[in-house]
Amino acid sequence: MGRLVLLVTSPRVPPGLLSADAWDAVRAGRVLYAGTAQPQLAALEAAGVSPVVAEPSGRGLVEAALAAAGDAPVVWLGSPDGDPGLVDAVAAEVARRVEVGEPVPEVEVLTGSYDPPGARLLDLVAVMDRLRSPGGCPWDREQTHRSLATYLLEEAYETLEAIEAGDDDHLREELGDLLLQVVFHARIAEERPESPWDVDDVSAGIVDKLVRRHPHVFGDVDAPSAAHVEANWEVLKASEKGRESALDGVPSALPALSLAAKLLSRAARSGLTVPLPAAADVGSQLLRLVSEAREAGVDPEQALRDAVREWAEAFRDAERQRG
Repeated sequence: MGRLVLLVTSPRVPPGLLSADAWDAVRAGRVLYAGTAQPQLAALEAAGVSPVVAEPSGRGLVEAALAAAGDAPVVWLGSPDGDPGLVDAVAAEVARRVEVGEPVPEVEVLTGSYDPPGARLLDLVAVMDRLRSPGGCPWDREQTHRSLATYLLEEAYETLEAIEAGDDDHLREELGDLLLQVVFHARIAEERPESPWDVDDVSAGIVDKLVRRHPHVFGDVDAPSAAHVEANWEVLKASEKGRESALDGVPSALPALSLAAKLLSRAARSGLTVPLPAAADVGSQLLRLVSEAREAGVDPEQALRDAVREWAEAFRDAERQRG
């Protein structure tokens, strides 16, 4: 009765890296393709397979499969764009033939290669390339590291808000917006005439850092608890950065409560004790509260944000009740 194999491959996987079932199918059958740019073509021809150009129509493929000799399948080599509507057209032609009692072939959709984890990151890089290239978006093309700085901060806070709200869909969206900022900045740096770097350099840098800072995973250092891991991290970090003070490297632009908690934490790990101010002014009192929160294992910034959000909800409820 004939057999039609619709072979689907990932455009994000190097040509020729096909599953065993896919190679069996293309070697055993007659391979057809649309004639447009087909990344698999060279790999197949190198393996002795000679694909033939054909019209991507449901009726044409069904008839070709029925006309095939013996058990050899007709294999449709999917285009990079996925041949929009082709599967539906094949299904419609098969349904029509069943309805009028005409012969139909066996139809199989065979996945020849799958996207590797992180493959859509390549799509994001490609989209950014299109936006920044000639003929792309005028607004995107004129952005600089400095002009994007405010968006980076906004996206970080919007991501934090999604976490606090417990909104999973919102969090996924905001993480995407935050990731866009990383890719955007990397693309701008790639275009520099001097000392350029790109998103691969960004990725390579953080990969190297993670491996270097996790010797208990990638080396032979013993770190049986999270506390040991954190202590090792700080020692390695201080050694790499060549810092003179335990407080060096804490960004002063942090929100005040977070800044205070970070500095107090660094000071505590250094082993040096400096008394907190005993004055009654608001700043000194807040610093002592931050110290108490840190000792209790509470993030003061997050605790205050939670309290403010709870109070704001109560205030809005009171407004609604008042009418």
